[in-house]
Amino acid sequence: MNRVLIIDDDKELCALMKKCIEQENLTALVAYCGAEGLRLVDENKDDRSLTLIILDIMLPDIDGFQVLKKIREGNNLPILMLTAKNSEDDKVSGLRLGADDYLTKPFSINELMARVNSLIRRYTALNPTFFVETECLALKGMTINKADRIVKVNDVPVELTSREFDLLAFLASNKGRIFTKKQIYTQVWENEYAFDDSNIMSFISKLRKKIEPDPDNPFYILTVRGVGYRFNKEA
Repeated sequence: MNRVLIIDDDKELCALMKKCIEQENLTALVAYCGAEGLRLVDENKDDRSLTLIILDIMLPDIDGFQVLKKIREGNNLPILMLTAKNSEDDKVSGLRLGADDYLTKPFSINELMARVNSLIRRYTALNPTFFVETECLALKGMTINKADRIVKVNDVPVELTSREFDLLAFLASNKGRIFTKKQIYTQVWENEYAFDDSNIMSFISKLRKKIEPDPDNPFYILTVRGVGYRFNKEA
């Protein structure tokens, strides 16, 4: 699961950002000062699940620009800068030091999350290590080749529609994680405004008939009653 590191001394804002980030099925780490943020960056330098840093300029110990400069000495993670200042000089300084985007306080949570998701998508798409890690999923009795978009169950190819493949690949890539129907729709269809509860159920039903040994007692895609679905972590 992708993780986001928040470095900001505003505890109430951090709590709000953390909550919103986790609603997007991301994990959030929080540091309330620059030194703690740098420590967490160093501790997670080999962890490819850390995919974004949200960094405030006004920190109690180390200036955010100095934190940014230190991070950029050995890390290419996308960095979204936050500041209460609306100075063009601050924005230029941050971008020159290696920030990827800039957001001035106060900001809307919708705008924050749009930028967070955009930066993560760009980073994971351009970073070749992510393709190596997730190109082919080997599961119990099933393989999913994302590059060639081929699914095999017990070494027998299964013919899926494009959307069925995307749905299966998404759930299998997040094995064990529970998703609501709307979260699935947003991630796979990439359009939460066209969300249709019955549409998701129909796709899940059709997919189960193609991949499950016993569609009435599914092994791979499990229903979490009252919540949504998850891919069996034992698969």
